[in-house]
Amino acid sequence: MDKPTQQELDSIEMDIQSPAHLEEGSDVAQENAEMSGVIGWVNSRFNKANDARQTDEERWLRSYRNYRGLYGPEVQFTDTEKSKAFIKITKTKVLASYNQIVDVLFAGGKFPVGVEAPFTGVGDVADAVHFEGSADPEVLAKPKSRPKGQANSTRKDLIDRVGPLQSELERVQDDLVDGVGLSPTALTFEPIKKAAQKMERMIYDQLEECEASKHLRSVAFEMSLFGTGVIKGPFAHDKEYPRWNETGEYDPEFRVVPKVEHVSIWDFYPDPDARTMNDAEFTIQRHRMNRSQLRQLKHRPHFREESIELAIEIGEDYEKEYWESALEDNSSVGGDVDRFKVLEYWGVIDSQIAEEADIDIPEQYQDRDQIQINAWICNGQILRLVLNPFSPSRIPYCAVPYEVNPYSFFGVGLAENMEDTQEIMNGFMRMAVDNAALSSNLLIEIDETNLVPGQNLSIHPGKVFRRQSGAPGQAIFGTKFPNVTNECLMMFDKARQLSDESTGMPSYAHGMTGVQGVGRTASGMSMLLSAASQNIKAVVRNIDDYLLTPVGKSLFAFNMQFNFDAEMSKGALNVVARGTESLMRNEVRSQRLLSFMNQTANPMMAPFVKYDYILRELSASMDLDEDKILNDPREAAIQAKMMADIAAMMPQEAPPQQQPAPPDPTGTGGGQIAPGNAPPPETAGNTNGQNAEAAPTPPPDQAV
Repeated sequence: MDKPTQQELDSIEMDIQSPAHLEEGSDVAQENAEMSGVIGWVNSRFNKANDARQTDEERWLRSYRNYRGLYGPEVQFTDTEKSKAFIKITKTKVLASYNQIVDVLFAGGKFPVGVEAPFTGVGDVADAVHFEGSADPEVLAKPKSRPKGQANSTRKDLIDRVGPLQSELERVQDDLVDGVGLSPTALTFEPIKKAAQKMERMIYDQLEECEASKHLRSVAFEMSLFGTGVIKGPFAHDKEYPRWNETGEYDPEFRVVPKVEHVSIWDFYPDPDARTMNDAEFTIQRHRMNRSQLRQLKHRPHFREESIELAIEIGEDYEKEYWESALEDNSSVGGDVDRFKVLEYWGVIDSQIAEEADIDIPEQYQDRDQIQINAWICNGQILRLVLNPFSPSRIPYCAVPYEVNPYSFFGVGLAENMEDTQEIMNGFMRMAVDNAALSSNLLIEIDETNLVPGQNLSIHPGKVFRRQSGAPGQAIFGTKFPNVTNECLMMFDKARQLSDESTGMPSYAHGMTGVQGVGRTASGMSMLLSAASQNIKAVVRNIDDYLLTPVGKSLFAFNMQFNFDAEMSKGALNVVARGTESLMRNEVRSQRLLSFMNQTANPMMAPFVKYDYILRELSASMDLDEDKILNDPREAAIQAKMMADIAAMMPQEAPPQQQPAPPDPTGTGGGQIAPGNAPPPETAGNTNGQNAEAAPTPPPDQAV
């Protein structure tokens, strides 16, 4: 991607800082006290969301404990239970699900989001343009699709329409004027496809800059474990690029780039009355910051420096939630820590409260009852208060469920699906261990009336007990308890099978050995693995719908709004998620293209087929860069002419004449599996030649 110039960066910074925001006055403390309505609004929404998700937090804690192999406070052991074993099957299946999701998402080796040209020409860029094979500069260009009511345009009009792709179109015109044996309608220029490819490369570069693949993997892990993953962005970020000047001094370069990042489900507080992000009125992210992190906010746009210092002066106000102590394996609940609690609010606010906060509301929003804002609150101070800078207004968060719960915002995770079976497996394994320990030892019973008093009653090999005189009889008895470990392990295996059913993640899919039945053959195992992958494909479809497509569209809108590339086309493009469905579609598409090329190999059909288009589509379906591996029509014509000239310069040799096969006197085909040739007369092997005359004649008296 071409790096923007400093002038472009300045324009980007101005575009990002354009929303109406709250300015600092002379007395910041008094201003924040007067604007307590905004602070109260944000705190009330936070308390509401915090109370509403308590049940979900308890579900997440149980899933986390099952993943870590920890017993919760609800599990009570009796005095007779010695074993406290925890068999972490939940961890095995969560990691298996996570690995399968990552393998599917990154099968193409890059972030699974793409940009494609729409099926119909929409916007300022033409779909495709075909040029006549004429050198006349006023020849008509014939676009396949054009705005409604617009007739075919001349080249000059077409150049005005394609805008930023003018240089490429002019190069195509030069190729057409130069000729090189082009036939009519042989040259095709696709501006909309070029614009889509350029936008896709820009989005890939931006995602690579912010390490979006790493954040997507974190989302996939929390999806499998807790049932919901959250990603934030895109938003403007000043990224530091290390650089040293000629004297060796560190002189870093800062660039404004879009950024996406993973947000932990524990720090995300959505609208409790919403079911998806589309109908959420607000979201709140809870930050845990130290002094250095809080002061770094001063370098970001529209943060109020004096309010930040005032919040730091008041002191740390962060209090641990009950679930934080459980996550940290800390028995102490609550307590103060040396951190600040910062609330980041995105959502609507009443216009009256915004006016009281002295926000300069634009004219187009003044007649509305509520407006979209972004507010940062800490220690009763407003650190940032601006109108939502995105157009159209959107909340920059995407929440994707592992399994959709239609009656809740948060989804259902794999760990929750096998919660009961995990508990059953733990119970029977503890019983098996306790029984094995009991049945492997003898219960000793001693009759002391037959033994000499005062002896040590400990048992060890070679132990000798002294008996008293009296009636003979056994003084020591050993009792062995029955071993029921096998029955307990059978129940454990049954519970494990039930966990396979409840999660849709069979054990053989993550390396379990000893598969019986149909899985003993390669084809049978392939069928089982194909059936097991259906569950992961459903999860990846959720990622496509709830995460990849919204993030891709947000990145597209972000680039269109803030104009990171001045030459970027403003045409309407389709942002697509390239998860499992797109991978399957590309594979099927490449097979169909190859089949079509084989079917049209007939020389009679070749004039009707545009093989340059087929080759471009085939390379695109294989995730190859068509511009690097394919020649354009002019280069192809030059290459064909060069190959023809080279072939003409090569000496022409007559094809060798096939000599007739020599006769085979043996009649066996010369050692080949075939009948031999009959030898001609008067040659060896012919019975009617000289060999026949040389044969002796029997005497007359011996004739029959």
